Amino acid sequence: MTREEVVQKLQDIFRDVFDDDSIVLFDEMTSEDVEDWDSLSHINLINDIEAKFNISFTTEEIIGAKNVGEFIAQILKKVD
Repeated sequence: MTREEVVQKLQDIFRDVFDDDSIVLFDEMTSEDVEDWDSLSHINLINDIEAKFNISFTTEEIIGAKNVGEFIAQILKKVD
C-alpha cells in the first residue's frame, strides 16, 4: 500500500469519525486542528483505523504518535 493510499483511506476514516467531509489531513495535524477531537473520539478513531487497516497499535504507539504524520508512518510499517 502506498503512502497516498494510506492517506486517502485515513482521511475517509477521519471524515467518518468526525462527521466532517471538509477534513483534509496533513502530517502536522493534531487534535488541536479538529474541533471535536477529544479522548472519546480518539478511541473511536484508533478503533476504526485498526479495523479498516486490519492492524493493531500498542499503547506506546498510540501515546507516542504526536501527529497524523506519525500515525501514517506507523500504519505504513504495519501494512507492508
